[in-house]
Amino acid sequence: MAKHLAVFDSEAAKAIFDGKKKIEGRFSQIRIVPFLAVAVGDTVYIKISGEQIVGQFIVDRVFYFDHPRHEELEDIKKKYGKMLSLSETFWKRREKVNYVTLMFIRSVSKLLIAPEIPKRDLRSWVVLD
Repeated sequence: MAKHLAVFDSEAAKAIFDGKKKIEGRFSQIRIVPFLAVAVGDTVYIKISGEQIVGQFIVDRVFYFDHPRHEELEDIKKKYGKMLSLSETFWKRREKVNYVTLMFIRSVSKLLIAPEIPKRDLRSWVVLD
């Protein structure tokens, strides 16, 4: 089981902790992690941008889409849009996406003591091991 460090904005992190965001989706035009790098049972550390790691969750299920057609993106929006907790503006900007990773979230927990994981670059996702 691998560990990952994912950067979130404060609203997305709050939605995960409140149970409103049940799926984390990463959409990209180029093939970058977490595409094909996350598996069921992996731990994802939740780091708020510019702050420390504040929590973690376990990946319950994961779906990958390689160059999804417009219809597939519409299906993702229809089936999982509410659980992804994304705005309509987000969906309009993602119409030319080539890679999609959907991670179903379970076992969310806040951390009292943040693990020390040095990160000083702009990557929003890092595979730790």
